[in-house]
Amino acid sequence: MELWDVYDKHRSHKGFTITRGKERLGEGEYHLTAHVCVFTNDGRMVVQRRASAKPLWPDKWDISASGSVLAGETTAKGAERELYEELGIKASLAEEQPRMTLYHENCISDYYIIKMNVDTCSLITDTSEVSSVMLSSREDILSLIDEGAFVPYKKGFINFLFDMNESKDRNAFDL
Repeated sequence: MELWDVYDKHRSHKGFTITRGKERLGEGEYHLTAHVCVFTNDGRMVVQRRASAKPLWPDKWDISASGSVLAGETTAKGAERELYEELGIKASLAEEQPRMTLYHENCISDYYIIKMNVDTCSLITDTSEVSSVMLSSREDILSLIDEGAFVPYKKGFINFLFDMNESKDRNAFDL
């Protein structure tokens, strides 16, 4: 049973939680999600193939790790937990700020980008969440989107993630 803290659009905690799957968020209520893009030093992204039993986008390739933030967690802690649960990667995001925040439906989604060299053969994956892992270039992911094999992100969004990773100045993006 997952408990989610409930927030308003300004990210102020509304003082209560809901149980995932049992209660619905009301109008103007949000829960937090955390997403992590792990890039290697050569600019490839660690991507995971979602398990076939997943209710959303089974068997589709996805960014490194993501999920709902549990009650009492920050998005950084939720991102750390998801990265470890799904891929077995331990990383501290305590000093990191999300590189971007997106609002959609009843979610406030923080995206973190980290760089580390990863040997995908040595990753421990939770097979109920992830069926396989690989390193992918921008072009590889864009091809997977064209084939319908990737979670339905827009190509521009994937390009933006890669551009953010490649930027030397974290605050300067040519949009």
